[in-house]
Amino acid sequence: MSKNYDIIHFEALGEEAKHLVDETKAAQECNLIPKDLRYLVIPQTLQEFLKQNPDEELPEIISIKTHSVLPASYLSGKKKNIITRSAGYDHLEALCNVANITSLRNYCVNSVAQTAVKFMYAAAGLLNQYTVNAATFERNMTASFMELTSDRIATIFGIGKIGKRTYDLIEANGLSVQAVDIRENELKGIYGNSINFVSKEKAIKNSDIIINAMNLTRLPDSIFYNENYFSEEILRQCKKGLIFINVTRGEIAPEAGLLHLYQEGLIGGIGLDVFTAENDFSQSLRNHKAYSDENLLAAKRLLEMAENRTANIYVQPHQAFNSDLAAAAKASDTIKRMIGWFKRGKTGFDEQLPYYSETG
Repeated sequence: MSKNYDIIHFEALGEEAKHLVDETKAAQECNLIPKDLRYLVIPQTLQEFLKQNPDEELPEIISIKTHSVLPASYLSGKKKNIITRSAGYDHLEALCNVANITSLRNYCVNSVAQTAVKFMYAAAGLLNQYTVNAATFERNMTASFMELTSDRIATIFGIGKIGKRTYDLIEANGLSVQAVDIRENELKGIYGNSINFVSKEKAIKNSDIIINAMNLTRLPDSIFYNENYFSEEILRQCKKGLIFINVTRGEIAPEAGLLHLYQEGLIGGIGLDVFTAENDFSQSLRNHKAYSDENLLAAKRLLEMAENRTANIYVQPHQAFNSDLAAAAKASDTIKRMIGWFKRGKTGFDEQLPYYSETG
């Protein structure tokens, strides 16, 4: 086997790929990384690359996104180093004992928070109904939109970096804001009294708007485990007309429950940047492949309702991070992680999983 590269950046698309090359060259010019560093920036996933290049040996440090699958052989032997170029890390968290893993926790904070606000205004303002009615200038049969004032309560679930920024933006828009986070005591030590923490139970019942900003944790034994956190049973306790927004991971709020509650009129508006089992969902849409999974079927229905503007539903294909500034920051943060890895003698990253203490 041949080892032709010191680092490979997989799934690098569009502007991100260009920024990765530019940031690498800039770091080399500043002598922050070796000038003879052999790097490759490609759009393929890791498994696609290996299929096309079966004799290629993967380097001891790589950067990936969520659709790359690590072969078991890569994780054996010397501890490898993985930069996941996303804010989420649920696709790798089970490997933190066998590899050094870091994610990009800052690059998309503002863009994702702004996406949550965009969804909030679209759903509260009944954007689909109003734009459809504009075609005939219909005014008499139009519903009244939700005016956003201090009488409206918005709850941010998950006060990490994205959640905190979302909290600040929603508060600046004049709403009463509260937060739910299992790390409440730890976060109070950081933010003092600037965050109004409440219990999950209270928030579900008194919120006019709920925004999910939690990282997904798939490990069942973890205190942070939150798959199906917003189950249909839980959300059935909500205030009638609730606007529900999800900008982090679909598995936290499965679509089947959201669809049922919307159809019943309990949920009044939905904004989704993310979906359950996104790879399967995207493949089913592109290849017109049939699935029996209830969440995939519900996600398709929500997408159809959003597209034909027959409902107060708004969706994006997991693009909340894709602002112009975030694309550049993503590449910059990736190379900063690599610079830190070199400074540490290739033994790990300055900040890596696990980020949170199970007892914190």
